Amino acid sequence: MSSPQSPGVRASCPAARALGRLAVLTLLVPAGAALGALVLLAAVLWCGLGLFPFALLAVRLLRRAAEAARRVAGQWSQVPVPSPYRPRPGLERTPHGWFWTGHDYHKNQWFARAARNLRWIWNDPATWRDILWAVTDPLVGGGIAAAPPLAVGYGLYGLAQPLLPAPGPGYDLLPSAGALAPLSGLALVAGGLALARPALRLHGRWTRLLLGPTERARLARRVEQLTEIRLDATEAQAAELRRIERDLHDGAQARLVAVSLRLGAVAALIDHDPEQAKRVVTDAQDNVTQALQELRDLVRGIHPPVLAERGLAEGVRALALDVPLKVEVRTELPGRAEAPVESAVYFAVSEALTNAVKHGDARHATVHLAHAAGLLRAEVTDDGRGGADPARGSGLRGIRRRLAAFDGTLTLTSPPGGPTRLIMELPCALSSPRTSSC
Repeated sequence: MSSPQSPGVRASCPAARALGRLAVLTLLVPAGAALGALVLLAAVLWCGLGLFPFALLAVRLLRRAAEAARRVAGQWSQVPVPSPYRPRPGLERTPHGWFWTGHDYHKNQWFARAARNLRWIWNDPATWRDILWAVTDPLVGGGIAAAPPLAVGYGLYGLAQPLLPAPGPGYDLLPSAGALAPLSGLALVAGGLALARPALRLHGRWTRLLLGPTERARLARRVEQLTEIRLDATEAQAAELRRIERDLHDGAQARLVAVSLRLGAVAALIDHDPEQAKRVVTDAQDNVTQALQELRDLVRGIHPPVLAERGLAEGVRALALDVPLKVEVRTELPGRAEAPVESAVYFAVSEALTNAVKHGDARHATVHLAHAAGLLRAEVTDDGRGGADPARGSGLRGIRRRLAAFDGTLTLTSPPGGPTRLIMELPCALSSPRTSSC
């Protein structure tokens, strides 16, 4: 049986891991310096000689390096750095054969693409921040990354001094004779390990400072997201209205028209053929009953009465009873959310269970509703065959659009063979069960 590790060993492992990552970043400093020199050369050739193809190639290489630095900051330094680039505009071809770049027309497609890319890169502030990062990171980022590994390496060199017949070359910044050399080396090793994790976080913050989106870019991206959400909500609302109109026209309205015609026939039959009039009235009554049921189903599809009266938890439990598979519902909701939020989560769960039956061939599903840290969380797991992909169906995209209207997110895990797991999170505060609004 292995003995438990001491706190000192457990604390030193993350520090050693951070030190190794800093050492890797230090070894990449020459490559960063070469990239910065290449970018400066491309800028000179572009501005001085007009050689924009070389500039486009250099910027493409620079963006790949910047994206790699953002991933490193997120995975190693635990400092997430979102990509700040503006979306590349499209290239449209006119009926006359010209190519429209969003700014001007070109006859040649290659030249049109080059002009579009050039203008896209030139007008994106993130490009100039990338260039600034390429020029300054070998000095600033490289200095931050190199300090702890150099301290540890110099300290280990100091610890080795008593084993050498003479003081090692280059060890003259600290005492190199007697007991002070090992003590100084030990202090440097301990200091380098202690500074490794803070230095790694500082390196990630430096990367985010130059490569992350600015406040203006975040606001612009947020405006674009809200515009997309508004368009999706408008399209979804129009589609829902068309569905309601189609269901009324093909269902309840047709049956009520048939009832009206049968009641007109009753007026002509009631005097000379009462038995036939009774049969017509019975048939009309059946049509009225079916029309009422269709109207109830239509209302339930718009906003289920159980959801409005008893809340999301009971609404999902009632929904689980109508699904042709075994569904286990667990709820941890101390109150109620706003009605639109409850409706969005209810129909998202309904769509997820429908997909599990229709596409996943699932036999069992679990729905877990909870609220924590200001987030309403709905998790749907089924034992189907998996392989769900939003790109291959409209159901998951519809769930994502429905949640996005409330700043919600959808996380999907569906490996081939299953299980499929959907996690839906929406920011919302819960009210008391006796009140109706958040």
